[in-house]
Amino acid sequence: MAEPTLFPKIGDVADKTDLLPDEPTGAEDLDEDKAVEEIESLCMKCHEQGVTRLLLTSIPYFREVIVMSFRCEHCGWQNNEVQAASTIRPEGTIYTARILTRQDLDRQIVRSPTCEIYLAEYELTLPPSSRGQLTTVEGLLRDVVTDLSLDQPLRRIQDPTGYEKLQILIDKLKEIVLDEDDEAIEQLSSAEKAELPMPAFTIKLDDPAGNSWVEFIGSMADPKWNMRSYQRTLQHNIALGLVAPEDEESRELPSVQEESADNEPGRENEEIFVFKGVCSSCGHPLDTLMKKVSIPYFQDVLIMSTNCDRCGYRDNEVKSGAAISDKGKRIILKVEDRDDLSRDILKSETAGLEIPEIELVLQQGTLGGRFTTVEGILEQIYEELAEKVFTAGDSAINTDRSAFEIFLGKLKGVKEAAEPFTLILDDPLANSYVQNLYAPDPDPNMTVELYERTFEQNEELGLNDIHVEGYEAEP
Repeated sequence: MAEPTLFPKIGDVADKTDLLPDEPTGAEDLDEDKAVEEIESLCMKCHEQGVTRLLLTSIPYFREVIVMSFRCEHCGWQNNEVQAASTIRPEGTIYTARILTRQDLDRQIVRSPTCEIYLAEYELTLPPSSRGQLTTVEGLLRDVVTDLSLDQPLRRIQDPTGYEKLQILIDKLKEIVLDEDDEAIEQLSSAEKAELPMPAFTIKLDDPAGNSWVEFIGSMADPKWNMRSYQRTLQHNIALGLVAPEDEESRELPSVQEESADNEPGRENEEIFVFKGVCSSCGHPLDTLMKKVSIPYFQDVLIMSTNCDRCGYRDNEVKSGAAISDKGKRIILKVEDRDDLSRDILKSETAGLEIPEIELVLQQGTLGGRFTTVEGILEQIYEELAEKVFTAGDSAINTDRSAFEIFLGKLKGVKEAAEPFTLILDDPLANSYVQNLYAPDPDPNMTVELYERTFEQNEELGLNDIHVEGYEAEP
């Protein structure tokens, strides 16, 4: 028997509600068939006891939400609200829908308290509200018309100019939402109402929290629907309460720069360069440190380190500091014990990594550039796969979990050197390196192969179009 779902799909909840009998046969059946949870709550208007109804549901292709509805039987006060029930999204989202026909007015909308709504054709902006809302495009426009019309009689006397401007907007919106009190409209059938002409317009939802949504029709390939994400700014993160606001006096970090040792023979340049930037996670200013390091029996590399002291975001990357090699390089290392795990390894951003014994293949560019140890890079691979690939959700339902768990077990054994294995580092730019424990003598456990790059590899790396000789001449 399938386990009950905490957040059933909203369509399943509606179907279940339609099938419920008008009059329950008993208290036990009522409790079992209820689609919502009911909780007694204090009414903030009359301070009597009202009822709050909670519905835990999931909207397909969006996320889990909590729909709340309060009603007081004593004073008639009502309040409806929608809240997100899943984790905070790392990016903001902008949904755009082109409303061309009356069928498009039935598109569902989830509007969070942090969402701004734009109607470009009417130069109308709805600022973030104090509560979330689950409605349709038509329901949203009806609420706008109701809110704008509420004080129009008083505004007509006190502010005639403002009254005229708002009335023009209200009349335009009423061309879209039909007047339910109009007898001529009331006599029309649903099909006839759907054929009534209406002006086309565009609705856009901009939510830095990523908790809002507009329904698409059919699939996400809907030509009248679009969604894009964007990085939140520092102001967005402060408004959402994700980070603390900056101090009144901006914090100026001194440049970190060590004394140059160029005059001392046998030593490399110890200068550390500092680049001002912005944290990609929280938006606060930070420094990126860069230093040139010479790896014995290899070449110079540039190590860049970013560390945000506000949110804890860290990133390290390694770039080559030498010229482009004429050939590619393939390093084959036989790892026999834990001593081999302590070898230094430089994996450039153009290198691929392979462990044939467990059928692990990382394409070029995976993990970026890394300067660590063999054990360290295997630990990073394990963490990336365990945390990001094996995720919960619709895509994970069809995944063979047991097979993936077996693979992770093999990878864990590899990173602990439980059995010997082979590590292959293939870099077409020859910017990768594995420490030779027997240097300057050959390492019996490591083989280094140089090979000619193919035309396709040069094309992918952008080398076929580079001209270092005769570029001054006109073609």
